[in-house]
Amino acid sequence: MEKEKKQYVIVIDAGTQSIRAAIIDLQGNICEIERTEIEPYFSDKPGYAEQDPEYLWDKLCETTQRLMKNTSVPLNGIKGLSITTQRGTVVNLDKNGKPLRPAIIWLDQRKAKVEDWPKGIVKKGLQLINMYESLAHAIKDGESNWIRQNQPEIWDKTYKYVFLSAFLNYRLVGKFIDSIGSTVGYMPLDYKKQQWSKPGTINSKLFPVEREKLVDLVKPSEKLGALTSETSKQTGLPEGLPVIASAADKACEVLGSGCMTPDVGCLSYGTTATIETVNKKYVEVIKFFPSYPSAIPDHFNTEVMIYRGYWMINWFKKEFGHKEVELSKKTGKTPEELFDEMIVDIPPGSMGLTLQPYWSPGVKIPGYEAKGAVIGFGDVHTRAHLYQSILEGLTYALKEGALRTQKRTGVKIKKLRVSGGGSQSENALQMTADIFDMPVEKPHTYETSALGAAINCVVGLKLYPNFEIAINNMCKVGEVYLPKADNRDIYKKLYQKVYSKMYKQLKPLYKDIREITNYPKKEF
Repeated sequence: MEKEKKQYVIVIDAGTQSIRAAIIDLQGNICEIERTEIEPYFSDKPGYAEQDPEYLWDKLCETTQRLMKNTSVPLNGIKGLSITTQRGTVVNLDKNGKPLRPAIIWLDQRKAKVEDWPKGIVKKGLQLINMYESLAHAIKDGESNWIRQNQPEIWDKTYKYVFLSAFLNYRLVGKFIDSIGSTVGYMPLDYKKQQWSKPGTINSKLFPVEREKLVDLVKPSEKLGALTSETSKQTGLPEGLPVIASAADKACEVLGSGCMTPDVGCLSYGTTATIETVNKKYVEVIKFFPSYPSAIPDHFNTEVMIYRGYWMINWFKKEFGHKEVELSKKTGKTPEELFDEMIVDIPPGSMGLTLQPYWSPGVKIPGYEAKGAVIGFGDVHTRAHLYQSILEGLTYALKEGALRTQKRTGVKIKKLRVSGGGSQSENALQMTADIFDMPVEKPHTYETSALGAAINCVVGLKLYPNFEIAINNMCKVGEVYLPKADNRDIYKKLYQKVYSKMYKQLKPLYKDIREITNYPKKEF
């Protein structure tokens, strides 16, 4: 009997820094991949972050054209396509799917005005439960609110107000449609029911986007449509190829790391560092802050976020890493690899240097007054100690998020999977195992968001009957890091006796700093 022909799916991963297109087989192997670096955004005014959606589409087409031109995979073996994108980037479209203005990228910092809601007794009630400032900030951060207030003519012409994922879906299949798994951002979404909010509910008041301006939603692994003839010409992809819904990049990263139960924590060591778990039930780890849609249908991802996360590594590189940047040009090693070599002999705990990574203040936990802090300086400390303290501080903060998550879900996290740029550091992974005191598993591929989208695709195409079987076949563990007893004991004491007390003890000082300097600006 003739051996069954091998089957593949194509995944497009449209991130902030690059667009990648990959061919992935049913064993989870990245058979071929093409990357195109992109300009993340342009900025016409301080704090603005925008990009031309047509530019992103052109770069996507350039990437897929190159993939199809160079591939040795037989076209009849490619069974479908899924796409995953950066979260929270929004586009205003006219009736023909043409952008009316540049996309507002998730990094954008412009602020809308708080208008006539909430007010009166509702406002007082929210103030009593310490939630008014959080809701007011959500209103100010809502891109749709800013566009309505500042570009009413654009809003009036807007036929559909969509995430980047829905814009790209329209270009691929010719329909205004999106995955529930991609709906993460300032939109009128009922996260518990995973559907657009009904009129009169809080999210519909925070972000009053008319229902007719919102696209149709399907669940991850359901069919979005098929590639149109025009799209085939532009992308080089086969006409009629089924396009299957996946989810936003973080959700796909969790799925591609093989996480589908709340006893496995998924750490993302990216620009924004997160710890997530997958749950069948809706759980708010921080009250009034939602669990986001999972890449698995009818599931939820809890998420605790360290907003600046591994951005702090870039900050360190810019401010203190000139030597390594120059050396990297000669050696071919990345500055991050050289930083890793720099801290090999630094003992656990950085000789008492302890960092609290609140470089960008939170709204609820930590409070909006919070700031970054480093304590314990002595004349023995060097920039190597500072670098290691950044890694340790981020890991402490993620552990704090894990403990908070466990308390809310009632499920103990037994092991961790780690992905994102920071997962390439052996020191960071060993440190994670030591600080969390549990095994840390590194997925077999760095491209976990693409792999998660591929899993959605193969399940949607019935190439595997369900997610559990797909994960078992496509997600493999590469390296495993176990806690080292001596390191674990030091970190346990530092976490309990120092780090966990820092925010509470510094909070009054942070409040005084905010009152005196008006940073972060207090407007409520």
